[in-house]
Amino acid sequence: MTIVVGVDNSDHSFYALRWTLRHYFAGAAAVGAANRLVIVYAKPNPSSAISIGGLGSVDIKPYLDSDLTRIATTVIAKARELCAANSMCDVVYEVMEGDARIALCDAAEIFHADLLVLGSQGYGAIKRAVLGSVSDYCTHHSNCNVMIVKQPKHMN
Repeated sequence: MTIVVGVDNSDHSFYALRWTLRHYFAGAAAVGAANRLVIVYAKPNPSSAISIGGLGSVDIKPYLDSDLTRIATTVIAKARELCAANSMCDVVYEVMEGDARIALCDAAEIFHADLLVLGSQGYGAIKRAVLGSVSDYCTHHSNCNVMIVKQPKHMN
């Protein structure tokens, strides 16, 4: 079974990763299981992060790309630490550039995922309507099962 977990720089996504490790890769769940873990971070494209012509003639894309790459490196390093602490050594770490919704669905297809695991940001209806929901998009467009792991309210 191949499990793809989407991570970003939020507590919600790392809670989902910890939940996945605990339920699919620890103790009795890991015995006899041939589970493969793929952790995916969707790095925004610098062009999409700024509006065209918003800053006049100043080209900040190289600086923005550097910051976005630094964030991606930090998130993947945090995921590596969490996996190492849970004795997970055979993990694929992937940084895909682009919109998180599309990148995660693409990753599920590329890695032939049986399950795509996402954390829930817990946005309200208005915020979801304005920003869009990664988990909602993935549940409707992914070619595999999608599990949304919600962090208990006392942890938010």
